[in-house]
Amino acid sequence: MLRRLVVLVAAFSLTGPALAQDAADVVVRMNRLENQVRQMSGQIEQLQFENRQLKDQVKKFQEDVEFRFQDSRGGAPRAQTAAPQPAATAPPAASAQPRPQRRGDAFDPGEMPNAPGAPRPLGTTSPSPPLPAGAAQPPATIGSIIDNDGAGPGSPLDLNQVRGAGAGAAAPASAPRPANPSVAATGSGDPRTDYDAAYAYILQKQYERAEMGFRQFLQSHPRDKLSPDATFWLGESYLQRGRHREAAEQFLKVSTEYTTSVKAPDAMLRLGIALNALGAKDQACATFAQLGRKFPQAGPSVREGVEREQKRARCA
Repeated sequence: MLRRLVVLVAAFSLTGPALAQDAADVVVRMNRLENQVRQMSGQIEQLQFENRQLKDQVKKFQEDVEFRFQDSRGGAPRAQTAAPQPAATAPPAASAQPRPQRRGDAFDPGEMPNAPGAPRPLGTTSPSPPLPAGAAQPPATIGSIIDNDGAGPGSPLDLNQVRGAGAGAAAPASAPRPANPSVAATGSGDPRTDYDAAYAYILQKQYERAEMGFRQFLQSHPRDKLSPDATFWLGESYLQRGRHREAAEQFLKVSTEYTTSVKAPDAMLRLGIALNALGAKDQACATFAQLGRKFPQAGPSVREGVEREQKRARCA
């Protein structure tokens, strides 16, 4: 009996360290598995977030495509209804139908050609008297705006006169693009979200979609604090696509109506670039020369840009 007890004690003393080592290995393995599970959970959450973003982008893209498709389909019937009908399908002559009875007190210009309001032949009417002095002010050019020396918002800029003064022959002004009636309806309602979505297209150099996004922002949030920045980037989207007239309008708005904005000096620099591209060299050089006086707080990048553009425009 004593021998058996001694054998059991010896066997336990030999197997005890091995069991302890196995338990330690199990604990290490469990810790590794827990770390791997946590990493995989984080990766799954990140993939789910990216998946939601992709779904939102696809949804917006589908809405945009549906609107363009419906707009293109809606234009065809209008064009068809506006087209004149062929002579073969013309209705019977109106003379065959009895004329409706006219009221006795209705005005007939044929019976009273000299009555007030009767139509007159073209060129027979007397010209209107001139407006009194000070009643109306003609649109100012960029020269009158920058001569204000930053005293306040300048008068509206007549880009047609600017083009004629610099280029010698005014090109026909491009017709304004109609605003997208459903642009504001596609916004998220949050100004920061709409601004960031439009600015992302600027970073991706998708300037046409950036234009749509910033026009949507300005229609939905016209009084938001991000309106100066949105107006600036809207002008930049025009400038990058060679639409210098529209770009000059947006940059002029920033540099005259949002003079306290950090984008105002850069907008005035871009205004000069757009004017030079339109052929208005004198106005562009005057804009570059006035920028430092109007915005003395302009950063070094803006001042370097002014020097570079002055050399490019060969300003005196």
